[in-house]
Formats: sequence, structure tokens, C-alpha cells
Amino acid sequence: MKIICDWENCKEIGKYRAPLEKDNSKKFRLLCLEHVREFNKKWNYFENMSQDEIEYFIKSDVTWHKLTKSFSSSDNFFNILWNNALEDKLNIFGSSDFKNFKNSKISKAEKDAFDIMELNYDAKMDEIQKRFKLLVKKFHPDKNQGSKKYEDKLKKITLAYSELRAKIGKK
Repeated sequence: MKIICDWENCKEIGKYRAPLEKDNSKKFRLLCLEHVREFNKKWNYFENMSQDEIEYFIKSDVTWHKLTKSFSSSDNFFNILWNNALEDKLNIFGSSDFKNFKNSKISKAEKDAFDIMELNYDAKMDEIQKRFKLLVKKFHPDKNQGSKKYEDKLKKITLAYSELRAKIGKK
């Protein structure tokens, strides 16, 4: 079954869509090629619009006619996210116990490793490496007449360094 052109007194096949209303792409009529060309010549989407309405339409077309908010707007998503990120709901930064809270984030094995290497819990990798080199020189058995005590101490230091390198070196 073929669809006939919706143009008055036309018997051609209607293959081409022509909108019935400006803002409704779902309601259309089907026209033949000759009549859709004629329709397009006469079609003016901006007919009966003021200059301000036309400018507004063109500007809003950049955002697909969706409402947008300026970045500084109080209900802008990123602004809300940023403000909530800065809120200290748990009073972590306001409390005097911030250092203990921060230290509680590291594991028991990491704390033991820091203690063995005689470092603060917030030491960075370069500080850990410097301390390791210093301790290796200090406790090396060759420097301590092959003492078993210093050899055991060096093994603990090496294990502690390995633990910290595995955990902190990746960050």
C-alpha cells in the first residue's frame, strides 16, 4: 500500500515528512518531492517571533535547548559538590585529634614498619629510602664484627622497608 501525497489534488507518492507544527516533530504530513520542495521554500521557523526570541533560540541551541546554570549559581551541581566536599561533618579538621585520625588510616603492619625504621607515620617514600640507607650502613654485620644481634636488626629493617615500599611506594 502506497501513501499518497497530502498536498491538495496530488496523486504522487508521499515519501517526505513536512512538520505540521513548529515545535512538534512527531506530527507531520507526507509529501511528494515536488511539494516538499515547495513547502520548504515557504517554511520559516522564525515566523511571528521577535528579534529577542530568535536570538534566545539561537543561543539556547548550543545546549540543545536545555536549561543551564552558570557555574557560580547556588544550585549548580559542581558548586554544590564543591561546598559539600569542604564541609567537615565529622569535625575531623576542627578537632585537635586530627593527627591520630590520620594515623588510624594505616595498617598495623605499616605502623610496625615505621616504628622499626624510627620514622613518623606520615613519612614520604624519599624519606623512607634515605632512612633505610642510613640504617643499612649503621647495622651492617661487616661494620659490627659480624654480630648476630646487628644481623637480626638489619633483617627487620629490610623487611620493614619492603613493607613500606610495597604500600607507600605505589601511591
